[in-house]
Amino acid sequence: MPIKQNFTITPMGSYPPEDVTFLLKDLSEVMEEQGTEDREEAIQSGVHYSEMLPIEYKPTSEYMKVYQKALVEYAQKMAVAIGVVTEGILAKKGRNLILVSLARAGTPVGILIKRYLSFAYNLDVPHYSVSIIRGKGIDEQAIRYIKENHPDRQIQFIDGWTGKGAISLELAKACQKMNDKFGYNLDDGLAVLADPGYCSEIYGTREDFLIPSACLNSTVSGLVSRTVHNKAYISDQDFHGAKYYRHLEEEDVSNEFIATIVKEFPRVEPDIQTHLEKIRLMHTAPNWSGEACVRKIQVDFSIDDINHIKPGVGETTRVLLRRVPWKILVKNRNDQRLKHIILLAKDRGVPIEEYPEMSYTCCGLIKSLKEKL
Repeated sequence: MPIKQNFTITPMGSYPPEDVTFLLKDLSEVMEEQGTEDREEAIQSGVHYSEMLPIEYKPTSEYMKVYQKALVEYAQKMAVAIGVVTEGILAKKGRNLILVSLARAGTPVGILIKRYLSFAYNLDVPHYSVSIIRGKGIDEQAIRYIKENHPDRQIQFIDGWTGKGAISLELAKACQKMNDKFGYNLDDGLAVLADPGYCSEIYGTREDFLIPSACLNSTVSGLVSRTVHNKAYISDQDFHGAKYYRHLEEEDVSNEFIATIVKEFPRVEPDIQTHLEKIRLMHTAPNWSGEACVRKIQVDFSIDDINHIKPGVGETTRVLLRRVPWKILVKNRNDQRLKHIILLAKDRGVPIEEYPEMSYTCCGLIKSLKEKL
């Protein structure tokens, strides 16, 4: 068995502590953000994306209107999907479980699952949020902390949605590594709210729609930055790091978002059962069709780096907010689920191209600074 570690938990984020514990090192006072162009150039020259942070700006009033409209429009759909994915988790893991969400997109989903368990089953389960980084794996120190403090509970990993499945694959590799290294029996199954990439066994829906929490970055995720693994700030004994964005406290809608969805739980109970029956009848094992679609896009648009292709509404939103987009592909330009994508693309001067063969609603393509500037 591994030697017991001394872990320091620093309270972080704007969520109540009973909703989630972030297992992250607070880098708020020591790490500076970088502009989008500088960051993109560094990434494409070989610096790992997790070694830097983007600047997070105050959301514009126009974009907040899009978010609020999406929240009203999709609150019931979100609540149903939360109920469905929670029932899937319970069926597989039973009640002696612990929720481990992947920061940061998984965090609000994990909180909503925790709240649904309390609402529907009067069940209070621990919920942690930990870092996982493409190319570097999950935060081993965080998982060791969880295992040492909850040795008998079954871990269920949670994320917001799937794209091409990169995080699912990263999680599978990380769990295998830790199982071999520490003798754990981690289940690498990832429960997600939406699985348009067909990568997960447990999901609320496979529809590619706008999850409002994909819109606003930290201001709907507890004011916590994306996670960092930079050896200048993180030792082998530390959790992965993140910043708390105090300058955005007035814009924070994290708890309002949770409350809006939770309020729908009593209204959608019959719909949850209906959707559960549909999923049981129509469920297919993960076939990674999203990855096949991405491979085709890579060929059709002569894209060298597959990581420059970000499929699905959530990932496309993030490309427009955080990266340097080249163009946006849409299955149908008139799809009502794309209103905010079209608004953001227009604001940033990014061309939109119809690509009807796509299995996703839309896809964001990142600009190669070497070839397409």
